[in-house]
Amino acid sequence: MEVSVKSIALTIVSVTAVTLAWRILNWIWLRPKKLERYLRHQGFKGRPYRLLYGDLKETSFMTKQAKSRTIDLSDDIAPRVSSFLHQMVKEYGMLIPVFFYSSLSFKESAVPRCKNSFIWMGPIPRVTIANPDHIKEIFTRISDFYKPQADPLSKLLATALTNFEGEKWAKRRSILNPAFHLEKLKLMIPAFHQVCTFGSKYEEGSRIFQLQTELVDLTMKVELSNFIPGWRLLSSKRNKRLKEIDKEIRAVLIDIIKNREKAMKAGESITKDLLSTLMESNFRGIEEHGKNKDVGLTIYDVIEECKQFYFAGHETSSVLLVWTMVLLSKHHNWQARAREEVLQVFGDKKPNYGELNHLKVVSMIIYEVLRLYPPTFALSRAVPKETKLGNLSLPAGVEIPLPIFLVHQDEEIWDDDANEFNLERFSEGIAKQK
Repeated sequence: MEVSVKSIALTIVSVTAVTLAWRILNWIWLRPKKLERYLRHQGFKGRPYRLLYGDLKETSFMTKQAKSRTIDLSDDIAPRVSSFLHQMVKEYGMLIPVFFYSSLSFKESAVPRCKNSFIWMGPIPRVTIANPDHIKEIFTRISDFYKPQADPLSKLLATALTNFEGEKWAKRRSILNPAFHLEKLKLMIPAFHQVCTFGSKYEEGSRIFQLQTELVDLTMKVELSNFIPGWRLLSSKRNKRLKEIDKEIRAVLIDIIKNREKAMKAGESITKDLLSTLMESNFRGIEEHGKNKDVGLTIYDVIEECKQFYFAGHETSSVLLVWTMVLLSKHHNWQARAREEVLQVFGDKKPNYGELNHLKVVSMIIYEVLRLYPPTFALSRAVPKETKLGNLSLPAGVEIPLPIFLVHQDEEIWDDDANEFNLERFSEGIAKQK
């Protein structure tokens, strides 16, 4: 009997070990090689898969190298913001003219471009899709192309609306959507004009911005080391600081939210800003559905949405404003026209929504700056099952980065002056861009 029990136990251990070994082998080698053959058969180009790391080492090295150098206004920023993808394009694309900014004019350089290629993020292939028709199809087929699952490190930045799918996304959106109704936005303009702090005192908002900036910087550094398995899980000084920052951000936001909630319940007059609108919408949803806890947001949910708005609102706006100033400093004629238009529309008055619609030149400038220097380089999607995309067939398990930057400089879409600062292309708005 004792021998029988030992034999059974040994068998179970052996089967478990073999199963685990097989799963590991499949994860780090067999499945990636199978996906590689599949992708090459579809016409995608990329480097051969290398055990476990894939292209992570090169990505990390090239990113660190790019960020160690200063950037001049005459430089092409593509190698800076996505050095490895830029290198992949040079290796596997075909030569077409690409322009970049110099102090006097745009210079021409023969740089390869590739519409469809792939890189390896460890054992996971990332298929780069830059075909506009394919991108449009991906965004419309939300049930086939999912947002990739955020890793624990990314979740420190925010776990909010943009991270969700399905019913959870629909619930969160139904609560947030009223905050962006036109009439609500009109009421926020005085708050934007006064301090642009989205619902907090300047000192509190400033502190959150500082912490978020440090959090992003540390997160990027950890990401550059993610080719070392388990590295991000170690109790290092950097990882401890990440947790400290997250804790402090939450503490500041909890104080802001609780103070605002107290003022709202007491019937006090409050600023019509994003936070108050979000909370009002949440309270209204709870009242309409009684005690259904699945309807409203918890304080944790509100904190996550605030974190995202602080981060996304601050980063995107600051990037837009910086590049706008840079380009206007080089195009004095448009700078003068924008200034003249603002003075003509507003004079010395505070801005209001109705008059903002008359800023045609300013709108053209913003559209063109966003086209040339989008606030994010790419958006990502994942394929949970084998999926058809146009004439392509994508295997289950691949991730799809959609390179906004490359699409915004695609000459097939924007003509030969795709890389030039040309406001006339938006003279009739976005829908009728030339």
